[in-house]
Amino acid sequence: MKAIDVQNLVKEYRRTDGTLLRAVDDISFSVERGSIFGLLGPNGAGKSTTIKVLTTLIPPTSGTMLINGYDVVRQPLDVRKNLCVVLQENSVEVFLTVRHNFLTFGKFHGMTSSQIEAKMGRVIELFDLREVMNQKPIDLSGGIKRRVQVAKIFLVDKPVVFLDEATTGMDTFNKRATVAAIREEAQRGRTIILTTHTLEEAEELCNAIAIINHGKIVAGGTTDEVKKMGLQLFYLSLKFNEMGKELEELIQKFAPVKIDIVNNEVSVTVREHGLALNILSLAQSTGALKHFEISTASLEDVFVELIDGKSTTGDR
Repeated sequence: MKAIDVQNLVKEYRRTDGTLLRAVDDISFSVERGSIFGLLGPNGAGKSTTIKVLTTLIPPTSGTMLINGYDVVRQPLDVRKNLCVVLQENSVEVFLTVRHNFLTFGKFHGMTSSQIEAKMGRVIELFDLREVMNQKPIDLSGGIKRRVQVAKIFLVDKPVVFLDEATTGMDTFNKRATVAAIREEAQRGRTIILTTHTLEEAEELCNAIAIINHGKIVAGGTTDEVKKMGLQLFYLSLKFNEMGKELEELIQKFAPVKIDIVNNEVSVTVREHGLALNILSLAQSTGALKHFEISTASLEDVFVELIDGKSTTGDR
């Protein structure tokens, strides 16, 4: 049995003029147990609406959605017992200390004080929060406050976790700690559904992804499978002891998609692996090549290609 199984999910809203807005348009996907699944898309694509339906916050217009075998519409209480959620809105108690935020959250989920204390130590270490446990979130930075919110949900043993833009507002250090914690929790067997605008984060974390745009899934599968759906681009980075105009002209004869030259460093984008190798051979023949790297299209490249850019402000 899949941890999450979504079939033909539709969510419509009625506009003030009486017409219908289809925020989620007949999407289907499933998520394996113990995996990290990325739901990606621009603002207004339908990601947050999908999360809110799956977490029973809003009803679907139609479709069948199962969380750990429980029907989202017919068994909402059982669904809620099987999940934890971090939404885009920051939901920490700003006038309680971080420690009391954990204690209160655990109590809401039926844990005893001793159970909370037993679990709290690992969560504190996992999210590197020891120095702020006696501080109030109102006095913390937005990134640390967000990290506290994410950390709270790992205090309770729920098999399915929804993280909607979990690292929003975090600096590099906070984000790195949070990403490491998410990965560790998945390794412990939790199923994690992640929405993010950071494509590098999704590529690093996710076992599988779905890209949604205008309420429809435009690509889905493992990260490698989705990357193969987009442009077959190859990137060649060259660093020379000395870069002459003649070498630039020779590279231009290969008709690259793009070429950038900064001092003695050259970045070349081509559509065929063979062209990248030919340019590398040319560079090596000069005797001035110091360093080179060849890479393929990233998830971000594919994302940009698949999304038509007609997103609206604010996520649906």
